[in-house]
Amino acid sequence: MNLAMDSDEPWMRSLHSDTGYLLYRLGLRSGQLFNAALQESGVRLRHYALLRYLATVEGALQRELSTSLGYDPSAIVSLVDDLERLGFVERRPAPGDRRSRIVVLTAAGGAFLRDTDKTSRGVTDELAEPLTADERKVLHGLLLRMAGEGSL
Repeated sequence: MNLAMDSDEPWMRSLHSDTGYLLYRLGLRSGQLFNAALQESGVRLRHYALLRYLATVEGALQRELSTSLGYDPSAIVSLVDDLERLGFVERRPAPGDRRSRIVVLTAAGGAFLRDTDKTSRGVTDELAEPLTADERKVLHGLLLRMAGEGSL
């Protein structure tokens, strides 16, 4: 007898009835798949996310990267160092403030994103495989709404 399924008590509900837990597990699985797919490149999902973000802006201060991506500021320094070693980003003087530096995507970083686009889409397709094309669009829209404008 499964008490969680047979009980009217809210505290006895099953783990998989918790949407937050399911989102967490899906996030873990997504990270595992992305990291496995990117393994040969020496880049991990966190690096990839930073590169994807930089592809949408004309450079960003490291503290802006931390806020926009939701990463600890100390992690951003390490990620940018890694990507700079690979030639995918550069630190440049910030316009109007010579003491600050912005992080900019290089041509090599853009080429890496183009080369890995099929890989990243493949991971997404694997995760969303049980869904129809219409359901994928709906899910994406719902996740964007849940994430809120600018909160991810």
